[in-house]
Amino acid sequence: MSSASLHQRPLHNLLTDPNPVSPRSSQTSQKPTSFLQYRTTLLLLLSLLVILGVLYPYIQFPQNGFLSYTSKSNLFESKWRDYSLPKAAAFVAKNNTLIVCIVSEPYLPFLNNWLVSIVRQKQHEKVLVIAEDYATLFKVNERWPGHAVLIPPVLMSQTAHKFGSQGFFNFTSRRPRHLLQILELGYNVMYNDVDMVWLADPFQYLEGKHDIYFMDDMAAVKPLNHSHGLPPPGKKGRPYICSCMIYLRPTNGAKLVLKKWIEEMQIQPWSRAKKANDQPAFNWALNKTAGQVDMYLLPQSGFPTGGLYFRNKTWVKETKGMHVIIHNNYIVGFEKKIKRFRDYGLWLVDDYSSESPLGRLE
Repeated sequence: MSSASLHQRPLHNLLTDPNPVSPRSSQTSQKPTSFLQYRTTLLLLLSLLVILGVLYPYIQFPQNGFLSYTSKSNLFESKWRDYSLPKAAAFVAKNNTLIVCIVSEPYLPFLNNWLVSIVRQKQHEKVLVIAEDYATLFKVNERWPGHAVLIPPVLMSQTAHKFGSQGFFNFTSRRPRHLLQILELGYNVMYNDVDMVWLADPFQYLEGKHDIYFMDDMAAVKPLNHSHGLPPPGKKGRPYICSCMIYLRPTNGAKLVLKKWIEEMQIQPWSRAKKANDQPAFNWALNKTAGQVDMYLLPQSGFPTGGLYFRNKTWVKETKGMHVIIHNNYIVGFEKKIKRFRDYGLWLVDDYSSESPLGRLE
C-alpha cells in the first residue's frame, strides 16, 4: 500500500454517514461541555477554599499529623470547667490576699458596677469571682481570663436571686464553705456582696491582726469612737452584724467562726414557714464563738449599712469624706437597688463601664 493511500480518508464513511462531521465542527461541539466541567471544577475549588477559611481557626495539628477539628467554644468551656479553686486562688492572689464575691448570672450588672469602684482603688487584680452558674463562669473568664471559678455543684441561677426564696438560701448558704476552703489554702480573704460600692480603699481600716473583721447592720447612729468589739445581743438573743462584708485571716479563730456558721445553718434550714437566710446563722456563730475568736467591728462612719447611709442625710453630711464601702441593703429588688444607686450617683456602669475589666455587659 502506498503512503498516499495511508493518508486518504476512508470512502465508505462518506457513503454510509449522511451527515458527516468535520474535525473542526466536532471540536466546536465539545467546547460547551468542556466549559461547563471547567466552571463546575472551579466552583468546587472556590467552595473548598471558603470552607477551609472558615474552619482554619478551629483546626488543630497534633504531632501525629492528623487534623483535629475542635470548636473554640468547646475548648474554652472545657478549660474553665476544669479550673479549680486552688489554681484560681494562686493565680489571682496578691500579697497572699483575695477579694471574693459570689455571683449568679442575674447579678452580673451589680458585679460590673462593684468592679468599677474597686478598679478606682487599684485593688481589682485581687478579685476572684466565685460563679454559681456556667453562664457567669464563661462570661467573666471570656472578658477577664482566670478571675472566675465555679465550685460544684451548680445551682439554678434563676431561683437564686429572689430574697427569701429557698434558692436564695441555697445560694447564700454556700458562702461559709467557699470562704473556709480559701482559708484552708492559707489566704487572707475579703468577702463582699456585689450590691456594694467602694469609695475608698478598705484595707487601710483593717487595723491590727484580728481573726475576723465585719460591719454592723444596725441603722442606729453610733459615736465616731464606738467600740470595735462584737456588739451585745439584740432582742433575738444575737447581735446584728452584716454578713455582706467580712475580712478573714487564715487563723484557727476565723476557721472556727466559719465552721460554726455552717453548723448553725444546718440547725436552722430553710422552710416555707421559716424563710431562713445565712445572716442570722452568721450572727449566732459570732455570738457563740466570741470568747474564742479575736473579732473587730469596723467603724460605722466608713462602713455604714444601707439603712443608715440612704436614710439619714444629716448623718451622711456629718461624716462626709469618711465613707469607705456603701452597701445597698435595706431594700429588696434589682430595679429598686439600681434606681437607688442611680439617685445617689453610685450606679457607675451607666457612664464608666469601660473602667471595669468586663467592659459593657449587654
